[in-house]
Amino acid sequence: MSRPVGPAPEVQAVIDLATANFPPLGAEMTDIAEVRAFFAARPRPAVAPLPVAHVTDTDADGVPVRVYDSGVDEDAPVVLFLHGGGFVLCDLDSHDAFCRATADATEAVVVSVDYRRAPEHPFPAAPEDAYTALLWAAKSYPGRRIAVAGDSAGANLAAVLTLLARDRGGPEIAFQVLYYPMLDPARSGASHRENAHGFFLTADHVRWYWQQYLTSEQDAADPYAAPLCRTDFSGLPPAHVVTAGFDPLRDDGESYAAALTAAGVEVRLDRYEAMFHGFLTMAPTLPDAAAARETAFTELRTALHTPR
Repeated sequence: MSRPVGPAPEVQAVIDLATANFPPLGAEMTDIAEVRAFFAARPRPAVAPLPVAHVTDTDADGVPVRVYDSGVDEDAPVVLFLHGGGFVLCDLDSHDAFCRATADATEAVVVSVDYRRAPEHPFPAAPEDAYTALLWAAKSYPGRRIAVAGDSAGANLAAVLTLLARDRGGPEIAFQVLYYPMLDPARSGASHRENAHGFFLTADHVRWYWQQYLTSEQDAADPYAAPLCRTDFSGLPPAHVVTAGFDPLRDDGESYAAALTAAGVEVRLDRYEAMFHGFLTMAPTLPDAAAARETAFTELRTALHTPR
């Protein structure tokens, strides 16, 4: 694929604004409480939430979740959603708008998982919470198709869930959706160098996030923390992987898509060459992001509602 010299001016303006409102992680800011306070205090657009018939905070066997049900179909499929934030930031509220949009566009019940975050709760707390929520969803919505989805670190957890479900004998996952996944603690892909600075998420951010999440070299080699370490990808559910050209994590997602394809897993890979990390949640600002999100939601809806 040809690579633009840089983002279009209107895209760069969004990147610059997002960067200005984001904590300077790493050498400049390392205290977790300070980082989260900065993140929570950043200005956010005053947009009325998209109406969803039923939005409920509940307990999934010890893991807090928020359930979005459009009420369209009493047997609607389920999307278990894991938010991004480098395993450190974000929560149910930060991704509320995206989950509402997902529920509305896919006519699925969206279960957003408030997993424990690092560094207070390093690996494997997050994937174990995610798996507990998956078991709860399968029990609470018996017989329904379940997809797992997530962005960035949440996409890591979604990918890990497919491995855990396969390795532990269930529950069955019908589809996986990985939006610019964070999968490689070694940061070995060329995109980590090509896009190290200047495009919102930086190489310093990625390194700092992994340092909070993993406590040993053994963790970094564990496929339930770093799915690219797995050598057997057979028997995993079909996948939709979305990457961005100006994202340090671009090659994480594309390497994973290639590994799934080589194992015989059906994969759709969409690279948005002129976009950057996190662009799907910025659809109201960027027309190209809005179009990409519509495509992503259509892919998920089709996978969940097409007869088996």
